[in-house]
Amino acid sequence: MIRSMTGFGKASASQNDTKIQLEIKALNSKQLDLNLKLPAAFKKLEYEWRNFLTQELQRGKVEVVLTYDESAEKQAGQIDSKLAAFHIEQIKKLADSLHFEAPSDMAGYLLKMPGIFTATENEADEELISLATSCLKEAVASFDLFRLNEGKVLEKDLSSRIETILSLLMQVEPLESERLETVKQRLTKNLNELAASVKYDENRLEQELIYYLEKFDITEEKVRLKQHCNYFIQTMSEDQAGKKLGFISQEIGREINTLGSKANHAGIQRLVVQMKDELEKIKEQLYNIL
Repeated sequence: MIRSMTGFGKASASQNDTKIQLEIKALNSKQLDLNLKLPAAFKKLEYEWRNFLTQELQRGKVEVVLTYDESAEKQAGQIDSKLAAFHIEQIKKLADSLHFEAPSDMAGYLLKMPGIFTATENEADEELISLATSCLKEAVASFDLFRLNEGKVLEKDLSSRIETILSLLMQVEPLESERLETVKQRLTKNLNELAASVKYDENRLEQELIYYLEKFDITEEKVRLKQHCNYFIQTMSEDQAGKKLGFISQEIGREINTLGSKANHAGIQRLVVQMKDELEKIKEQLYNIL
């Protein structure tokens, strides 16, 4: 089953007065481009989480963001008493040197001073780490389900376009007899004109005609194109088939191009153009498949 590289997953949990939320977002990319954003309290998890996410996500431009909210009491921080004493001493010295009375509401001035409150962010305890890890696994599961559902939509679209190419290929066959008749008439006319004007080596001419007719034969291209299309459909049932499907689409393109170069018939050329149009749309979709 194919999966889309585009995805989204989210999970949240709470413990006492702390709430944790984790989000995963992804776009397409040739390789895994992982941007992991963790608060300072969870930084020690970065190496472990990167290894886990690398195995689970495989490919894509992925952003993983962990946030957590603590109680107002924890967020408030502490007053730096040494810094506060320093500011009070400076205000008193300034008042003495400039001969003005120091403000009576010293506390009001201190609260406005930069750096008075220091927020302390300690490392998360084991219970909080366990909760965050559970959130990560839940978000990855949600993310994978999103990718899988998107993959089903892509698979339906790709199957439809491959079937269209096969349908167009079937429309080539009724035109072949007309194409061969046109070639035959042209050769007959040219041969008659040649016979009337010059002498020629009949054996050499026969060899040249056989070579010419082989160049116009598109049976091999039709067979290979059908095989490649069927192989494409089969491969979509495999996991992480994006790159493999890309290679198969290249082979499909080669057969379509060869078919067009050998066609020598306006109706077949039109069918080939339609095949190329469907194939280009397939290639665009393949950029987003894991």
